[in-house]
Amino acid sequence: MSTSDSTPTGSLVPDALGSVVDGIDHPLDPQYVTLQRKLGWIGAVVTSLMMLPAALVIIFAVPLSTVLSRLLLAVWFALSVTNAWWQQKRPALEYRYTSYCVDAGGICIRRGIFWRTVISVPRSRVQHTEVSQGPLERKYGIGTLTIHTAGVNHAMVSLTGLSFERAQQIRDFLLPRDSGNAD
Repeated sequence: MSTSDSTPTGSLVPDALGSVVDGIDHPLDPQYVTLQRKLGWIGAVVTSLMMLPAALVIIFAVPLSTVLSRLLLAVWFALSVTNAWWQQKRPALEYRYTSYCVDAGGICIRRGIFWRTVISVPRSRVQHTEVSQGPLERKYGIGTLTIHTAGVNHAMVSLTGLSFERAQQIRDFLLPRDSGNAD
C-alpha cells in the first residue's frame, strides 16, 4: 500500500509533491535565458531603429557641422551596441541571481542583479495563485507563477521563468486548503 493510498483527503501526498516541497534552492528553467535573449534582441532592434530616425532628423533639421553629425551617429551606434550587449548579458545574470525554495511553510524567492530581494510567502497568507503563459513562453515550455497574498506589501508576487509543469505543481501546493464545507 503506497502512502498516497493511506493519506486522508486534503493532506499532502508525498509521491505527488515530494519533488516540489524539498526545501532546496532551485534555479529558473534554463530555457528562460534563451527566451529572454530573443525578446531582448527584438527590443534592442526596435529601440535602435526608433533612435535612428530621431538622430537623422536632428542631423538634417538642425544645422550641425560634419563632425557633430558624425559624432551623433557614433553615439547612436554606441548606444545601440551597448543596448544589444546588455540584452544578451542580462538574462544570464537574472538566471544566476534568481532562485526559489519551496518548503512546507511556503515559498521563498531570491532575485535581483544589482539590488537583491528576498521574498518569503507563507502558505497561510496565500489567497489564490495562477499560472500563465504567453505565446513565446508556451513555445519554450515556460510559465509565470503569480501568488496573491493577504498582505499589503508584496500582495502579488510573480515568479517568471519556471517550467510550466513546475509552476503548476507549486501552484497546487500553495493553494489554500479548505475544510471541504461551504459554510
